[in-house]
Amino acid sequence: MDYQELITESLLTLTLNKVRTGLAMLGVVIGIGSVIALMSLGQASQQSITSSIQSLGSNLLTISPGSQISGGIRGGSVQTLTYEDAQAIANSPQITTLSKISAEFSSRAQIVAGKNNTNTNVTGVLPDYADIRNLAISSGSFITGLQVSSLSKVAVLGPETVTDLFGENVNPIGRTIRLNDQVFNIIGVLQSKGGSGFMNQDDLVLIPLTTAQKLLFGVDYVSSISISAINEKVMTQAQEEIARLLLARHKISNPEQADFRIFSQEDILSTVTSVTDTFTTLLTGIAAISLVVGGIGIMNIMLVTVTERTREIGLRKALGAKRKIITAQFLTEAVMITFLGGIIGAAIGIGISYLLSTYMSLPFTLSLKSILLAFAVSAGVGILFGWYPAQKAAKLEPIEALRYE
Repeated sequence: MDYQELITESLLTLTLNKVRTGLAMLGVVIGIGSVIALMSLGQASQQSITSSIQSLGSNLLTISPGSQISGGIRGGSVQTLTYEDAQAIANSPQITTLSKISAEFSSRAQIVAGKNNTNTNVTGVLPDYADIRNLAISSGSFITGLQVSSLSKVAVLGPETVTDLFGENVNPIGRTIRLNDQVFNIIGVLQSKGGSGFMNQDDLVLIPLTTAQKLLFGVDYVSSISISAINEKVMTQAQEEIARLLLARHKISNPEQADFRIFSQEDILSTVTSVTDTFTTLLTGIAAISLVVGGIGIMNIMLVTVTERTREIGLRKALGAKRKIITAQFLTEAVMITFLGGIIGAAIGIGISYLLSTYMSLPFTLSLKSILLAFAVSAGVGILFGWYPAQKAAKLEPIEALRYE
């Protein structure tokens, strides 16, 4: 029997009982579809988060509060970063790698405009914040140094915040909003940058840092300090120079006891990539369990098939069919079930990932590696779980098989 005849006969056998064949490949369809869909969504999420982080600014360093150490035990977050720290970094002759700097204080607040209101992130910033974070103004102007020094009650809104408060296609420049019962004049609207959830860069309100600290929230510290280095090559040098200055200002001799942390974009991207890769692998592993279940289902179906075709096997062996031919016949049927299930599952997985990516506003990504892996796994499942029924069929004695009722 040549291979073409073997495949033709296997197809004919499988089509004789379409319901049984469909049930046998159902587990493989679900498994392959789940693996492809979850891998695709994991990569899309990673790409979306990476894009959002990169859009925050180039050559970006972020200084955030560290943890307090007492009696050798590291405790909760401290509030030791100040506006004066940012000014010292900006004016220090020892720091030669700095391009721009902005201290920031962030907190959520209820924003009211007429009868509409929304709860969003309010951030006090300095004028260089727009350049550091790659923010562009679509209308109006950004916060100036004079407005920071005079504690002006002015605000720059993200486009989503504008829509929430004033509706679509409305120019809010010159209008007012209320923050904690204080009136702020809107002087600018940002261009859309996209994002969602905690990464949404369109849903925010920016006000002068001094106004946020002294008039709105009553604090004397900052949430973070953002710094733009002059280029990517000096990022490490910049971190070292800034760390030395802050350690001296905070009177800390041991760098391991620093009450601040300095992150670069590369550090954040590396952490995010590691987390999303682990999460995607976990979900894919869970989905792959259904492949094992599907393989067991195929083995059970093939064992039933061997029992039903016992007399046929005995007749073929009596006519001279060798054991390897019988093995190849049943093994081919098992592989074809999983391969056809793989094709259907891949199509379903691609369709599901496309629909979910569109619904969740994620970039649609399709990895060729995941599709090839899915087909390789499906073929492996067919061989692995089809081998035992094939061997059982091949080892039947002709006389005993012909006597089987």
